[in-house]
Amino acid sequence: MLNYLKLIRVNQWVKNFFVFLPIFFSGKLFEINLFIQSFYGFLIFSFVASSIYIINDYVDIEKDKKHPEKKNRPLASGKISKTNALILFFALIFITSILTWFLANKQVTALVAIYFFMNLAYSFKFKQIAILDVIIIATGFLLRVFVGGYMTGILVTDWTILLVFDLALILALGKRRGELINADLEGVTRKSLDGYNLNFLNSALSLTCTVAVICYMMFIVSPETQSKFHHYIIYTFVFVFAAVLRYLQQTFVYMKTESPTKLIFKDHFLQFLIIMWGISYVLLIYFNNGK
Repeated sequence: MLNYLKLIRVNQWVKNFFVFLPIFFSGKLFEINLFIQSFYGFLIFSFVASSIYIINDYVDIEKDKKHPEKKNRPLASGKISKTNALILFFALIFITSILTWFLANKQVTALVAIYFFMNLAYSFKFKQIAILDVIIIATGFLLRVFVGGYMTGILVTDWTILLVFDLALILALGKRRGELINADLEGVTRKSLDGYNLNFLNSALSLTCTVAVICYMMFIVSPETQSKFHHYIIYTFVFVFAAVLRYLQQTFVYMKTESPTKLIFKDHFLQFLIIMWGISYVLLIYFNNGK
């Protein structure tokens, strides 16, 4: 059972919490009906994403066998057979289809379909095309947010779109940088990294991090945001700026960003900053009676 959980990468489901962003920032997190709808969206996205993880591992079996960590994955290590993996893949697609049919609307169905086919193409071909690969990853995060919006009928703001896409792009570029360094150390050339080099990725990361900080600053000083939340929201920039610096430190100094999810689970300082940022918004949105 543990190997099957690893195959569908349950630990990666943390990414699907982006589905809850619309309901959280709208101040309606504790409205039971909307929360349940968001949770349905979370489940749907978790199952469809897990199906993609299976196909991705299936396609990369031979490559993963040569990787120091990925060689231990259930398919690459032979702990799960290709046949069983495909059976699980189709089972997840079936479950996703059933859940979408009974619990979602047309917009969510379309978004889930776009995510599935876009990432199917990514697994077989597009991940080998530099820049397009990271754009697809970032788009996947945006689709999660849109699913949350359409499941609850809450409008996804322009600021949310910009910040989520840019944040996801930062994580994807950091992951590629970590992969490139590891590939160089191991003396293994990967086709998916042919369009990258260290200078380009360093520049791209610096650019996207700068854009993220500027966009966030513009967001918290905008009159609309100040009116909706509280002028105290401006102080949340401390957590955002510190988190960006910490991520860059982990990327450039410690070379630990090949797996962004693993970084978030293991880096206590980054966890602290994210939690403090989240608490700040909870206080500003849900316990601020003097807006």
